Amino acid sequence: MQSKSVLATILTLAAAGVASSAPLDSPSTSTGLARRWLPSTDKIRGVNLGSQFIIEPWMAWDEWNSMGCGNRNDEWQCVEALGQDAADAAFRRHWDTWTTQDDIWQIKSLGLNTVRIPVGFWIYERLVKADEHFPRGGLAYLDRLVGWCRDAGLYVIMDLHAGPGGQTTRQQFTGHSVDYPGFYTQENYERTYQFLEWMAERIHTNDNYRTVGTLQVMNEPVHSSEYPDLAANMVANFYPGAWTRIRDRERQLGVADNERLHIQMMGIAWGSGNPSSHLPDTSLALYDDHRYYKWDPSVTTTKDGYISAVCRDYRGGSDIIMGEWSLAVADSVQSNGEFEIRGRPDQVAWYRKYWAAQAQAFERSGGWVFWTWKCNWIGGFDEWRWCYQSAVAAGVIPRDAGSASQESPC
Repeated sequence: MQSKSVLATILTLAAAGVASSAPLDSPSTSTGLARRWLPSTDKIRGVNLGSQFIIEPWMAWDEWNSMGCGNRNDEWQCVEALGQDAADAAFRRHWDTWTTQDDIWQIKSLGLNTVRIPVGFWIYERLVKADEHFPRGGLAYLDRLVGWCRDAGLYVIMDLHAGPGGQTTRQQFTGHSVDYPGFYTQENYERTYQFLEWMAERIHTNDNYRTVGTLQVMNEPVHSSEYPDLAANMVANFYPGAWTRIRDRERQLGVADNERLHIQMMGIAWGSGNPSSHLPDTSLALYDDHRYYKWDPSVTTTKDGYISAVCRDYRGGSDIIMGEWSLAVADSVQSNGEFEIRGRPDQVAWYRKYWAAQAQAFERSGGWVFWTWKCNWIGGFDEWRWCYQSAVAAGVIPRDAGSASQESPC
């Protein structure tokens, strides 16, 4: 993996939201806009814009119902049921309203410096086959959204959240829940390479994408424990292929070394193998880690147990970013007297401690990106354990994301 100085030597974001000083060991660009580098602090502090371009009904139930998709599991099923034209119209309304410019400025005002934008491969519509069912027209809304982020001075991680064929099973975030992961074929690798080349070129040639500095090549692939052959194939073939195709496209475009993208893969802790083991190079590599204590069977499911687990956790160096995490606890205890949040303002103090402990733990690495910014009727109420905006409103997360260092949760 790359040196731990990856995130430590970085740019300052100017008041106008444009990076302006020299990155790492490289000179300033001729424009003065060293675009591809990380925010003014040496830690990523951000939120995911979940359900913007890949709707997950579990976290956006009212929205999903309002689109006419309520009895469907995922985007594929919704498009198939509504028909392409009606689905496109419903999704356009969603894309136009789920994340607004006001949201982006609110994110900025809360001391956050980064957003991670999950997208499906189908946003590049020429890759979609005739027998695949995905909404059309999202690209214009993505262009608008990254432009808002640029204007606010927010760093952007562009996350390929859903690959062709489905990179894992039975997950709404893939856009098409499948029983067997069909991503791991040369044909689907090639479609993904074409997406990554296209996205890299768009980032480098479209001014709206000026503060997009990281391109994540695949979110949450299979674990080696579940599909050892598929995981090994990905590490040996997909990752080096993706890396080479992105870098080759940047060379074709004449991109200077100090303008190249960070390329992000799921890190070793994800459990799919070492993503760097077959790469031709690891300069400007970043690694994604997702840490949900909710699903860790080794955690004692008491308040003291959760805090203890977090406080002793260390996820690795500054090239590792905690790309997803939340305040959720195990299903078996989330509604009991110790953890219930409905009608329980007395719970705010402990969950604030839980937030601060996690933020501190992840800032021992490269930083964090909370899942997610906005939710819509999880489990029949405002479930702020998953929703940053709601957690701030509830007083659980402070209005300054950098203030975790002032807390003593451990």
